Amino acid sequence: MTDLVADVLEFCSIPSESTTPERAPDVRRAALWLRDHLTARGYTGARLLETPGHPSVYAERGAGPHAPTVLIYGHFDVQPAEPLDAWTSPPYEPVVRDGAI
Repeated sequence: MTDLVADVLEFCSIPSESTTPERAPDVRRAALWLRDHLTARGYTGARLLETPGHPSVYAERGAGPHAPTVLIYGHFDVQPAEPLDAWTSPPYEPVVRDGAI
């Protein structure tokens, strides 16, 4: 397993359900995980941006003054896993099956 796949499996195991109040610490944990991994991969200024709700993560990675600017916008919060009986494997326990996570 590559380091990238291992990282994705670890990240996907965080139950960062943004609509479930008791999961707020997990949403923060996912944000911290993302910030730390971006920093480790050479992004500068990776930090949490606090909001009235859940935090956001911001980081930059310069490619030089003549390179185009690319913005990647994504989310690290997820919807609740219910109904649990609809899952092939337990939520937040990602597996690689037929080459896909």
